[in-house]
Amino acid sequence: MTNVDFYILAHGSPERIACKLSEKAWSLGNRIYIHTDSAQQAQHIDELLWTFRDGSFVPHEQYQTNVTCESPIQIGCHESPDTDCDVLINLAAEVPLFFSRFLRVAELVGTDPVAKTQGRERFRFYRDRGYPLNTHELNAN
Repeated sequence: MTNVDFYILAHGSPERIACKLSEKAWSLGNRIYIHTDSAQQAQHIDELLWTFRDGSFVPHEQYQTNVTCESPIQIGCHESPDTDCDVLINLAAEVPLFFSRFLRVAELVGTDPVAKTQGRERFRFYRDRGYPLNTHELNAN
């Protein structure tokens, strides 16, 4: 069964936390899919993965349907990836329908009221279906 971790941000950007989580998961040998709300956000994450931390190299690419992906980190939106990944990092407002294909899901909850409300809705979605949930409160950027 998929394990779901909620990361509650005290401040900072969910996109930067997604980069840090991706780097950590990749260093542990996982393949990661970062699911975004839009192509614009996917492009932003693509650029941020190059610059979020000095000296960091995180191999990644934007997901394309029917294209073989060699990178351990993929970024996409609005579609179910057809590749095998271990970890889903969800930056979208809603739970992606394909979440159960992953061993772990990281749900990032931002600081603004709308993001908190959406995060609570996603939490209820997983809880009501019996998925194991963990919550982590993040105080650092």
